Amino acid sequence: MYHKIIILTILLGLACIPLFSDDVFGHGLGADQAPPIDFGGMLVTVSTVMSPADFTVGEVDRANLKVRFFDQGTNTNLESVTYRVQIFQAGELLAREIFFDKDGELNIQIRPQKECFESQPWRCTIYQGAREPISGGLYERGSGVPVIQGPIFIKGGLYNISVVIEGATSPKTLVAEPLEFNTFVSIAQDQYFSIPKAYGAIPVTIKTYYDDVSNFEFKKSDKSISFQMPFDWAPDYIDLVAVVHQEVRVPKSYEPYSIENDFVGYVDGVQVDNRALLVDPYSSETQNIIHFLITGSELKRINDVLGSDHYDSKEMFFKLVPQGQTTENSFSITFENGYKANVAWKRTYGAGNNIPFELTFFDDNGELLKDINYAISLSDPNGQQIYEAGISVRIKAPEGIDTQTIYILSEGMYNMSLALTGTGFTNWENSVFSDTTFEIGKAGEVLEQSPTPTAETSIPGWIKNNAGWWADGQIDDGSFVSGIQWLITNGVMTIPPTEQGTGSGDVIPGWIKNNAGWWADGQIDDNSFVSGLQWLISNGIMKIS
Repeated sequence: MYHKIIILTILLGLACIPLFSDDVFGHGLGADQAPPIDFGGMLVTVSTVMSPADFTVGEVDRANLKVRFFDQGTNTNLESVTYRVQIFQAGELLAREIFFDKDGELNIQIRPQKECFESQPWRCTIYQGAREPISGGLYERGSGVPVIQGPIFIKGGLYNISVVIEGATSPKTLVAEPLEFNTFVSIAQDQYFSIPKAYGAIPVTIKTYYDDVSNFEFKKSDKSISFQMPFDWAPDYIDLVAVVHQEVRVPKSYEPYSIENDFVGYVDGVQVDNRALLVDPYSSETQNIIHFLITGSELKRINDVLGSDHYDSKEMFFKLVPQGQTTENSFSITFENGYKANVAWKRTYGAGNNIPFELTFFDDNGELLKDINYAISLSDPNGQQIYEAGISVRIKAPEGIDTQTIYILSEGMYNMSLALTGTGFTNWENSVFSDTTFEIGKAGEVLEQSPTPTAETSIPGWIKNNAGWWADGQIDDGSFVSGIQWLITNGVMTIPPTEQGTGSGDVIPGWIKNNAGWWADGQIDDNSFVSGLQWLISNGIMKIS
């Protein structure tokens, strides 16, 4: 199957560059990865992953906690690892135990148990499982995994899972200095409130992932909902917080909060960025879900806006204000695996604006595709790339919805390319690509969007730059050929079906390089340039798998 153009900035001489930088860490929802530490010349780290990822107090009676110790550079586990795992909430110790795992991937079953009358909660925690005879750690034997049962995950909030590596490579081998990693996961808790109405109350659920909320208030004048929770705004603490997550769930039947409405959100009186407020009308048949996803950088911005006097605050105030019904322009992009992305922007935005494009991802069953990693690029009507994200730094849509704000200079036909690259901390072996062309008009204009027709030859316009550099000798033959080979093999560009040759030659005729230069200068068309690529394939110089 031949793919449409995917316009990603990949220099042809560096065709195997990874989509993501290694120095990217998740934090604070159902999974986390600690910053790496040097260990024997390797950069090693620990990740913790909860299953189910969206753990809500009272909905399940057990969860799996996977702790992985690995070399970040090669993504391979270290073997025969002795772990000391400690679990804290709000600085209070809940569990501490030694574990052992042969393959570097430890699974622990957590069983929340509310009944605890000790002043020190860790005294109520019990541990079950077989012990490895040398290290003394609890370990997985057969189908049985170690169990921690106690006052853990019995209330919502942020939990610190501290992992200390005490030994590795053998049960007998202790590390010279224990390696300590701190990760965090958020446990959700539903709290119930209501909006008073003459004919009966409107139920509102606040799903908090950080701490208990209080002082719920509804104002008739602007139909706003507000509430607060404990929070430390000291800069040293803000540096440790990657995300604060709260959900407001209101019945879709309540008109001010129906799915046709737009919303703005405030934290401590400061309006939050477009990406920090996400509206999800898909996950529930009866409720419209509005997410506050306040990242660490957004928390720092709020602190900067409010000044140093704000550092001493110990509360966070949320306010959600409906803005009335809104109308949107939108289009869809379908991937070859059946997944789909909807892209929408409000009609109040048009050429000459920073346009917040809302992207919503769905799987092949039409369900919201949560915890998805993706990359995006946008090209203007002249084929020039004007925006990209997700290439060197991972971008994630944890709730399956994200916003990219892009400045659009002028009206015309633009090309948006998307790549689905993985989930959580995992990059898929093969990313899934697709793109489409759509129109940007004036603010307030209603546009009819249509998908890009399939073409047998699809070449990203930016390749002309690289072809010109090759013709001028700035890129050598091998780099150019391997780059084109990688782009075709991975569906970034397509050419007509060409029989793969078996020749072993590696000499590129001068006419092909001349073609590349003429094509870069606009003197010949795409098909003439592609004929040279087909010659390289049919003569075995370029291998396409």
